[in-house]
Amino acid sequence: MKIIVPIKQVPEIAEVKIDPETKTLIRAGVPSILNPFDEFAVEEAVRIKEKFGEGEVIIITMGPPQAEEALKKCLAMGGDRAIHLSDRAFAGADTWATAYTIAQAIKSLEPFDLVICGKQAIDGDTAQVGPEIAEILGIPQITYALEVEVAENKKRIKVRKETDEGFEVLECRLPALLTATKGLNEPRLPSLMAIMKASKKEIKLVTADELGGDHEQFGLPGSPTQVVEVFTPEQRTGGIKIDGTEDPEGAAKQLVEWLLKKGAI
Repeated sequence: MKIIVPIKQVPEIAEVKIDPETKTLIRAGVPSILNPFDEFAVEEAVRIKEKFGEGEVIIITMGPPQAEEALKKCLAMGGDRAIHLSDRAFAGADTWATAYTIAQAIKSLEPFDLVICGKQAIDGDTAQVGPEIAEILGIPQITYALEVEVAENKKRIKVRKETDEGFEVLECRLPALLTATKGLNEPRLPSLMAIMKASKKEIKLVTADELGGDHEQFGLPGSPTQVVEVFTPEQRTGGIKIDGTEDPEGAAKQLVEWLLKKGAI
């Protein structure tokens, strides 16, 4: 099976900074990590390959040069090779432009059997890119996957997915796209040997000209979503900490008095 896993390097939550002019995240010089939900996607892809004893797991990311570090981690987890989409033309992309760009890379890898994405990136939390990729590629999608079973003939897939009301079990033909959520698996910690082997695996750098497609769909020009304003919320002040370990009744009285003073009750 050929399994493709789009991933994203995201900034550490505590270090998020916003460019006041472009209204986009400032990534240069900011500590970054592999998006946690993407780790579940990579792990599931590698497990499926290991189950059948053959196949290929290809990792794709779109981002600045530093995003290569996230690709290396995915390769150390068991990915076979990686594609790094990096070009100034891709900068400032919203979810649609991101999905379009990644979909162009996936099309260049046809035929493929399965695409697995993390359910969302922790910097934007939109959960839109995976489904948009499926729409562009014209393939079925199953989101919020918790259990995955690929048929022995590798033609169909059965997925137990999370919903607001509980769970659903869906089955569809391949190729298809899944989005992985927490609980799907336990991502492995790469061994030192795996990390060393990953350093020898291929990471192919692809620019906008090499990718092809409609360049008007890349980056800010191809982004129908325009951010009007981004700001950091003011820190809340005025709260109190009440310790009721030794005197629960006194703590309860103190809390009620504070709430009365604030007009909350």
